[in-house]
Amino acid sequence: MDGNLLEKLMELTDEEKEILKGNQHVNREIYTNLTSNFIVQSEKLLHDDLIMIRKHPRYIHFPKHSHDFIEMNYVYHGSFEQQIGDQTILLRQGDILLLNQYVEHELKACNTEDIVINFIIHPAFFDSILPNIASGTIQSQMVHFLFNSMFDYNQQAQFLFYPLSGNEHISEMMDQLILTLNGNSLFARSKIKFLMGLLLIELMEQQPQSQAISEEQKFLQTVFEYIEEKYKNASLEELATLVNQTTYGVSKKIKTLTNQNFKDLLQEKRLTMAQHSLLYSDLPIQIIAEEVGYENMSYFYRIFKSKYGMTPKAYRSSMK
Repeated sequence: MDGNLLEKLMELTDEEKEILKGNQHVNREIYTNLTSNFIVQSEKLLHDDLIMIRKHPRYIHFPKHSHDFIEMNYVYHGSFEQQIGDQTILLRQGDILLLNQYVEHELKACNTEDIVINFIIHPAFFDSILPNIASGTIQSQMVHFLFNSMFDYNQQAQFLFYPLSGNEHISEMMDQLILTLNGNSLFARSKIKFLMGLLLIELMEQQPQSQAISEEQKFLQTVFEYIEEKYKNASLEELATLVNQTTYGVSKKIKTLTNQNFKDLLQEKRLTMAQHSLLYSDLPIQIIAEEVGYENMSYFYRIFKSKYGMTPKAYRSSMK
């Protein structure tokens, strides 16, 4: 833990000063423009950014609410108690809680020594880092959680709780993230993506406590695992046989849950693998195309250029 950072975080915010003056009602204008349901809005906090952090206000009970962004709570010092549905969760120093966009929860008042950092993350933030961490780990709960938030799976509430108290490696990574987000480095945006990607990979190796996954998530897990393992020769017909459903039914279900069709998901995986081979191997482009499932070279060139803005050959040259 960074002692100077802790000292800085212990300082009272303007919001906390108002609370200590006796204003014991959450100032909803800080968090939402809505007058009915208490939904914390990303536009009130993120503005033009995709990720930001703020210290959770101490000394006040935060009533039941949800939010239209992904939230990550990190206990920097002390402890933190909150209620999610009928489940009470006590977070201790070093613990991390990830909540998707539609979780309703209420937060118990924190004391002076309780420092909680809230990461406010727009789902679009993960667009640039998820493809780089998903390969080979499509079955992990973290990837499913992020897909759930990004693709709005029927607004299913979900959370992941990581009891990581005493994990010095995670603690050091969180220090770096907080310092980078609070700083003005020229390369801050790139560093944040890099650090967050590393953090997510570290969390994938941990065992979270979470809600039981829904039938929809189990179905998607099968879909993603199938594409991960069989992307070269995958077909909708084979997948339908695997899940014992009709091809029409499987196709419709994938579209409903991900807002993409089977072909889109398969193509994304194949192009990601082709991109990786172009960067990290010297294989001829035709061999790469065949290895990821494309025999028609002109078609492969066309869809690759559509996604990356240049031909495979130009992409390899520019990256090298």
